[in-house]
Amino acid sequence: MRHGQIEQFQPRRFVGQLDLPLTDAGKIQARDMRDFFKDIKLSRIFTSPLRRTVQTAELVAGDRIIDIKPVPELAEINLGAWEGLTVAEVGKRFPGEYEKRGEDLAHYRTEGGESFADLAQRSLPVFTRLAMENAGPLLVVAHAGVNRVLLASLQQLPLKDLLLIPQDYCCLNIINLDNGNWHIAAINQRI
Repeated sequence: MRHGQIEQFQPRRFVGQLDLPLTDAGKIQARDMRDFFKDIKLSRIFTSPLRRTVQTAELVAGDRIIDIKPVPELAEINLGAWEGLTVAEVGKRFPGEYEKRGEDLAHYRTEGGESFADLAQRSLPVFTRLAMENAGPLLVVAHAGVNRVLLASLQQLPLKDLLLIPQDYCCLNIINLDNGNWHIAAINQRI
């Protein structure tokens, strides 16, 4: 699941690991998801350590007693020196770099940050570990980038195409692990 809505900067900015809270709309989205999960006995909820995912998980859990555990490897892509900047600001501070990123989206690393390939290497093993170590339905509340690298991997899509995978705020991706095989039941499901 992706976290609820965060502040919509105008013009748009690179967010990455900026630790932004949910907006009021994001809180409503998460509470709406609580209704979806009310009859599902979740064994645990895992989140990124970033506030927006923890808030989403807490709102989804509501008054149920469920262990919510932040997992550092689930944090959004680290965009380093680009975090908080607009595309225009990136163009001024790092001439030609935005275009270079577009030419090699999978492997381009921002100054002080990581690439989507780095993000995949960091986050993908965690999904398998969490599924293998925990019985029963799990909820993982993460980010668009993290979810996209997982979904791209499961669909055997190249990372350069990961932005084609939709990930709306508070969307649900349903993924089952059966006898060591992953099956995607839903992508970007909205409730």
